[in-house]
Amino acid sequence: MEAKAHLKYARISPRKVKIVCDLIRGKDTKMAAAILMQTPKAASELMQKLLHSAVSNAENNHEMDPDSLFVSEVYANPGPILKRGMPRARGSSARINKRTSHITIVVKERE
Repeated sequence: MEAKAHLKYARISPRKVKIVCDLIRGKDTKMAAAILMQTPKAASELMQKLLHSAVSNAENNHEMDPDSLFVSEVYANPGPILKRGMPRARGSSARINKRTSHITIVVKERE
């Protein structure tokens, strides 16, 4: 049995989120929460809330034991890109891509 939590349209680049995803993949949820609390990345706060949501989903919806949970999957996929322009020399403009992410955390019970 597994429980999931999704965060869609997060205004952070998936490249930045994947760095934090690699830190907690395969860890126990308590250890993952401790790692996220001490990581000085912008994505760690979003991931911490999402991990808490996944553990709550497992406990309340699937009646799993929260002490035996671990992060089985965590990934960040690219969402839609907000395209903006910035004025440049001689009346031209340059595109600024503001990237978004869809983040998913899946927790399972250890056997």
